Amino acid sequence: MPTSGTGAVTRSTLRQQIADALRDEVLAGRLQAGQEFTVKEIADQYGVSATPVREALVDLSAQGLLEADQHRGFSVHEYSVEDYRGMIEARSLVTDGMFQALDSGHLGYRNLDDPRTAAAVSGVRRRGEEAQRAANAGDVTVLIGYDLRFWRELSALFGNPYLADFLHRLRVQTWVCTVQHLRALTDLRGRLWAGHGELVDALAQRDIETARTIVAAYNTHSLALIERLGRTDRPDRSG
Repeated sequence: MPTSGTGAVTRSTLRQQIADALRDEVLAGRLQAGQEFTVKEIADQYGVSATPVREALVDLSAQGLLEADQHRGFSVHEYSVEDYRGMIEARSLVTDGMFQALDSGHLGYRNLDDPRTAAAVSGVRRRGEEAQRAANAGDVTVLIGYDLRFWRELSALFGNPYLADFLHRLRVQTWVCTVQHLRALTDLRGRLWAGHGELVDALAQRDIETARTIVAAYNTHSLALIERLGRTDRPDRSG
């Protein structure tokens, strides 16, 4: 029995490691929209058995990052501009609900005088500073890593793990869609949102209206960029 338990843990860990590695490949654009692959190809690439690979691919399909076809295997889901609009709308509803709950005191947001909360806010601020530097430098791969950590740690401060997990999954999907469209640009310096620090300052001061304004400007900027790139992409696809 102990051996069986250890094997189950190892397989589960391997499944997650493979899922994380493939998600990172999609986020980095190395696995591109529409690209097809099989369980065997991925298993051979990582030198593992087919079972944890299949489980990892099923997990990523459930998260909306992959498409599954019983005959052809799997492919990277291709997101449209319309998909992005829906993601922004959903993201806005979640963050606005978080801010409203913070304003009314309905969430488990702890007092900023609490040392653990203050330390957590400092950590979020550091992630934000790194994300801002990456955005200003146009390094989208580094930006994605810090931005996802920034929002995950920020949402955790609101005391609802279900909300934090949902927002994280939504932000991963948003970044996958963004990366698919950003391929049309060669220089991203100064074109990516970098208001993380301002948002932390506003929330630390419980200035909800300013926080909402910052996030609304972020969403408007991001949507305008993706819509513009979506129009640029169309001739290439038709030709």
